[in-house]
Amino acid sequence: MNWLKLIDQQIVLFVNGLHTPLLDEIMWLISGKLTFLPLYFFLMFLLKKIYSWKELGIIVTGIFVVILIADQTSVHLFKNVFERYRPSHNENFKHLLHFYEIKHGDLYTGGKYGFVSSHAANFFGLLSYIYPFFKKEKTKVFGVLLVLGILVCISRIYLGVHYFSDVLVGALLGTFIGFCIRFLVEKIINKKNNSIQ
Repeated sequence: MNWLKLIDQQIVLFVNGLHTPLLDEIMWLISGKLTFLPLYFFLMFLLKKIYSWKELGIIVTGIFVVILIADQTSVHLFKNVFERYRPSHNENFKHLLHFYEIKHGDLYTGGKYGFVSSHAANFFGLLSYIYPFFKKEKTKVFGVLLVLGILVCISRIYLGVHYFSDVLVGALLGTFIGFCIRFLVEKIINKKNNSIQ
């Protein structure tokens, strides 16, 4: 465990140590919860070309369910249970890190506990849930969302608020939740279509 803990710390120190004023702004933007909102609307636009309004409504409801479960699970079944301090709240470690300055004298350090990353759980939950619905375009959508998901995870480490293991387990948790909800949503859509026929 000490060996894994040391690797986690070294990764944070390396990624966080790459900081520049420009990278600070880029990583802060990538880490923002509303940054990819235009992309999400564009994905909905593409989905509407494939599905009826009723089917799209079911798919979108599934997205909210995925995000809700991933977010709440990452907090209540992980953060509040394991109570692992973020790098930014580790008294023996935080002095080695650089933090994003939101405004003069106000540094971003996140909440107290960081295992697992809600950002990673939410984004990878969305990724694993939504990409198969695109059928012909699913490979491209998967590729784009995967790259963005990795960037989100890197941004959390860069900002000094998560260890690598936080984002890794968060991504795995989100992927599992997204897969399960997609399975249920596909069952619902198929059942409704069969009942109409």
